[in-house]
Amino acid sequence: MNVLTALLEARTGQQIAAYRSWRLDTALKPLLRDRNLDTLDQLVTQLLEGNDRLIGDRIVDALVNQETSFFRDAQVFEMLAEAVAAAESGGRRARIWCAGCSTGQEPLSLAMLFADRHETTGAPVPEIVATDVSDAAIARARAGRFSQFEIQRGLPVRRMVRWFDTTGSDWIAKPDLLKRVVFRRMNLMADPAPAGRFDVVLCRNVLLYLSATTKEQVFPKIAAALNPGGVFVMGAGETVIGQTRLFEPSKRFRGFYETPR
Repeated sequence: MNVLTALLEARTGQQIAAYRSWRLDTALKPLLRDRNLDTLDQLVTQLLEGNDRLIGDRIVDALVNQETSFFRDAQVFEMLAEAVAAAESGGRRARIWCAGCSTGQEPLSLAMLFADRHETTGAPVPEIVATDVSDAAIARARAGRFSQFEIQRGLPVRRMVRWFDTTGSDWIAKPDLLKRVVFRRMNLMADPAPAGRFDVVLCRNVLLYLSATTKEQVFPKIAAALNPGGVFVMGAGETVIGQTRLFEPSKRFRGFYETPR
């Protein structure tokens, strides 16, 4: 199955460790079913034949890790509110980039958080840009459609009712919520960062799956996208220590990193 893991790494920089090779069977099972195939070897054959230009995209979309939930790690969002408030000196509107946004729960959580804050305090609502390498994930994020299981992961009833409508067993984000986030496809390894500078960049549980060489390309891109003193947020199991000098642990916001002033 080296062909499949090599495809994923070439397209996204993400790696699947040998001990996690079980993910290939699990993630690609729906694609095998759609194509009436019995084995991954048959899928690899179709890929190598090159007759279907979309099959590589579908394989990558299936293999990219899209684990996410609303308000994942609640204390992170509490600290983010403080970081954004600090960036809003003089009433300036802050900018946030969610890199590796998956199916949209993280940026939509931010949109809800700051919309609620605006209604309470009148503080400006930050501009939120969200990107992901997966076309399928971005399409789902733009649609704002979530299953009952997805909507209940981290989202209290008050926010479910305030920001979502129901259709059958699914929940659909209201237009007023979706318009607060700009979603776009972006390959963190190969594509340029969104235009302009940001006060906060979230890239949680993404670099965890990248090789050291790929991280050497990504860290400078994120650093260049941040305003001086901007805040960089990684996942709980990730760190920049020993990997780059472009960021340093934040003295203001515990667990976050900053660009040197």
